[in-house]
Amino acid sequence: MLVRLFTDHPKSVDESYFEHLLTASSFGISMVFYGLLCFVHALLPFLFEKSASRAIDRLYIRMVTHRNKNNPAESVPTTPAE
Repeated sequence: MLVRLFTDHPKSVDESYFEHLLTASSFGISMVFYGLLCFVHALLPFLFEKSASRAIDRLYIRMVTHRNKNNPAESVPTTPAE
């Protein structure tokens, strides 16, 4: 039962626990970094005008295209609206 708490979700996206750990961590690190850029942009609006929005687009596409490695038809990527 306890093991399933750690493996059910990664299995649902066709990843092992450690693959999911690395993938989710890379998303988290990116979001923290670009979140900090948003704060800098809030103070200095002439800096990083499009950095965060471009990063969100890239992360979204990366997440959708890798959602189901074994059945890509279930995860058809679409480009987010601008």
